[in-house]
Amino acid sequence: MVLGCDYFSAYRKFLDDTDAVMQFCWAHLIRDVKFLTTLSDAVTRRFGERLLATIKVLFRTWHRRGPMPDKRCKREAERAQKAILKVVPRPPPRSAAENIAKRFREHGEYYFTFLKVPGVEPTNNAMERGFRHPVIDRKVTQGTRGERGRRWCERIRTALATCAQQGRSACQFIYHSIVAHFTNHLFPSLLPQGP
Repeated sequence: MVLGCDYFSAYRKFLDDTDAVMQFCWAHLIRDVKFLTTLSDAVTRRFGERLLATIKVLFRTWHRRGPMPDKRCKREAERAQKAILKVVPRPPPRSAAENIAKRFREHGEYYFTFLKVPGVEPTNNAMERGFRHPVIDRKVTQGTRGERGRRWCERIRTALATCAQQGRSACQFIYHSIVAHFTNHLFPSLLPQGP
């Protein structure tokens, strides 16, 4: 299983503490690289523009992967990855550019997981879309006031989102959970069911 996420420190800590496989979000990285292109320092701006150009080549290849023969797509993606990795280690001595280079030095391989693992997306957009409704609900309702309420919200939202992802009925899952609770039977699992 691959965890798609942004470059937030908690995810990096999780990565350091486990043997997880991650896909760091390119949309977040591209936003940071585009920021470099807006700075007044010409050297940093040129570095950002060069890096952005190589990233565009990678994603042109990625978006053409369907009609392109697999071997050619793999070859072009590897070439684009090498071009990015050639630009990144040579940042100007400016903190904003050096931060990008440091990301790749420490975790660069996790930006390219999507090229190696079928079905992995290069962004964490699906995960962020999954968080959207609970975040909006928390802002509108001001959340809960106690620990028990927070735990209940976490659990019910996890169950609802997982059932939706698996195409299962959340009502059936909740019904079977309640029945299991009152009859001391085995609770239903949220883990994906095999074929």
